[in-house]
Amino acid sequence: MVSRDKLLAQVLSATSDANIPFDSLISLLKSLGFRARINGSHHILSRPDVVEILNLQPKGSKAKAYQVKQVRNVLVRYKLVGDIDGE
Repeated sequence: MVSRDKLLAQVLSATSDANIPFDSLISLLKSLGFRARINGSHHILSRPDVVEILNLQPKGSKAKAYQVKQVRNVLVRYKLVGDIDGE
Protein backbone atom coordinates (compact mmCIF):
# COMPACT_ATOMS: atom_id res chain seq x y z
CA MET A 1 0.00 0.00 0.00
CA VAL A 2 1.16 3.51 -0.82
CA SER A 3 1.93 5.93 2.05
CA ARG A 4 -0.87 8.40 2.73
CA ASP A 5 1.26 11.49 2.11
CA LYS A 6 2.55 10.12 -1.20
CA LEU A 7 -0.96 9.10 -2.26
CA LEU A 8 -2.39 12.48 -1.27
CA ALA A 9 0.30 14.21 -3.34
CA GLN A 10 -0.52 11.92 -6.27
CA VAL A 11 -4.24 12.68 -6.04
CA LEU A 12 -3.69 16.43 -5.74
CA SER A 13 -1.15 16.56 -8.58
CA ALA A 14 -3.73 15.32 -11.13
CA THR A 15 -0.98 13.71 -13.21
CA SER A 16 -1.72 10.02 -12.62
CA ASP A 17 -5.44 9.71 -11.92
CA ALA A 18 -5.66 6.36 -13.71
CA ASN A 19 -2.86 4.85 -11.59
CA ILE A 20 -4.28 5.38 -8.09
CA PRO A 21 -4.73 2.08 -6.19
CA PHE A 22 -8.41 1.77 -5.24
CA ASP A 23 -7.84 0.28 -1.77
CA SER A 24 -5.31 3.00 -0.95
CA LEU A 25 -7.74 5.72 -2.01
CA ILE A 26 -10.46 4.26 0.23
CA SER A 27 -7.98 4.09 3.15
CA LEU A 28 -6.96 7.71 2.55
CA LEU A 29 -10.58 8.88 2.64
CA LYS A 30 -11.28 6.88 5.81
CA SER A 31 -8.22 8.47 7.47
CA LEU A 32 -9.71 11.87 6.58
CA GLY A 33 -12.91 11.06 8.47
CA PHE A 34 -15.10 9.61 5.73
CA ARG A 35 -17.37 6.71 6.61
CA ALA A 36 -17.79 3.98 4.05
CA ARG A 37 -20.56 1.56 3.30
CA ILE A 38 -20.46 -0.99 0.53
CA ASN A 39 -23.31 -1.91 -1.80
CA GLY A 40 -22.06 -4.46 -4.32
CA SER A 41 -18.99 -2.96 -5.97
CA HIS A 42 -19.97 0.57 -4.93
CA HIS A 43 -18.11 2.10 -2.01
CA ILE A 44 -20.23 4.98 -0.78
CA LEU A 45 -18.31 7.45 1.37
CA SER A 46 -19.70 10.35 3.34
CA ARG A 47 -18.66 12.77 6.02
CA PRO A 48 -21.03 14.91 8.13
CA ASP A 49 -19.48 18.24 7.10
CA VAL A 50 -19.31 17.39 3.37
CA VAL A 51 -22.46 17.76 1.28
CA GLU A 52 -21.25 15.55 -1.58
CA ILE A 53 -21.40 11.78 -1.30
CA LEU A 54 -18.57 9.94 -3.02
CA ASN A 55 -19.66 6.80 -4.87
CA LEU A 56 -16.49 4.96 -5.91
CA GLN A 57 -16.01 1.73 -7.84
CA PRO A 58 -12.78 -0.07 -8.68
CA LYS A 59 -11.59 -0.71 -12.22
CA GLY A 60 -9.54 -3.80 -11.56
CA SER A 61 -7.25 -2.82 -8.67
CA LYS A 62 -7.20 0.87 -9.61
CA ALA A 63 -9.64 3.71 -9.02
CA LYS A 64 -11.47 5.17 -12.00
CA ALA A 65 -9.78 8.36 -13.18
CA TYR A 66 -12.94 10.49 -13.19
CA GLN A 67 -13.71 9.41 -9.62
CA VAL A 68 -10.20 10.38 -8.48
CA LYS A 69 -10.94 13.82 -9.95
CA GLN A 70 -14.17 13.96 -7.92
CA VAL A 71 -12.25 13.05 -4.77
CA ARG A 72 -9.65 15.76 -5.51
CA ASN A 73 -12.39 18.36 -5.99
CA VAL A 74 -14.01 17.46 -2.66
CA LEU A 75 -10.67 17.51 -0.80
CA VAL A 76 -9.83 20.95 -2.18
CA ARG A 77 -13.34 22.44 -1.89
CA TYR A 78 -13.68 21.47 1.78
CA LYS A 79 -10.01 22.09 2.62
CA LEU A 80 -9.58 18.55 3.91
CA VAL A 81 -5.99 18.19 2.72
CA GLY A 82 -4.63 19.74 5.91
CA ASP A 83 -6.22 17.00 8.04
CA ILE A 84 -3.56 14.46 7.11
CA ASP A 85 -0.48 16.55 7.94
CA GLY A 86 -0.45 15.80 11.66
CA GLU A 87 -0.78 12.05 11.24
